[in-house]
Amino acid sequence: MFAAASLKNALDEVAATYSTKPVIAYGASSALARQIENGAPADVFFSADVGLVDRLVQRGLIIPETRAIYGQGRIVLATARSAGARLTDLRQLGEPRVRHVSIANPVHAPYGRAAEQALRAVGLWDSVKPKLVYAENVRQALQYVQTGAVETGIVALAIASVPEVEWVTIDPALHAPLNQAAGVLRRSGRPELGTALVQFINGTEGRPIMKRFGFMLPGEF
Repeated sequence: MFAAASLKNALDEVAATYSTKPVIAYGASSALARQIENGAPADVFFSADVGLVDRLVQRGLIIPETRAIYGQGRIVLATARSAGARLTDLRQLGEPRVRHVSIANPVHAPYGRAAEQALRAVGLWDSVKPKLVYAENVRQALQYVQTGAVETGIVALAIASVPEVEWVTIDPALHAPLNQAAGVLRRSGRPELGTALVQFINGTEGRPIMKRFGFMLPGEF
């Protein structure tokens, strides 16, 4: 299966409890979608952007009946503990003490796009842009903060709880909703297996796992 980088912690836990252990490749959602369009051998796609799943449905690559929203993501402002005092407000990114800010590349990563939208909403995009360090995906953006390569970053809540980092949530009204969806590829040799996994994650066993990693669940938004 192909899955958004923001899902690694949650889906690794799902894989540990699920009856059949899936093989998961993580990456930026739009990069994974392009690989699917180019014929990559995936059975199911868990995207951080429902729009990408809908595009693949329209192109006949995902079975329409398997398309399912499994959650809504959140972004946080993460500060490296090694950098000193925790940042608590996006506007602090404009301060001289902040020299580098990591985000996933907005061109292909939904969480990077949300970070850009939030910075624009508070009028900081132009002033913070020279400080930005673009990561291939949101997990790499977090790793830059973890290692102290940057003082701070805007990353996914679902992966932010690591020992090297402190974080605060960012008002979701500052960016478009991060509705996330999955779908089974039409080329899959065993589509029933992918369908069962999507149903598991949206079921009584999977939903508590997703909730624990900070996702809003279908029916809550």
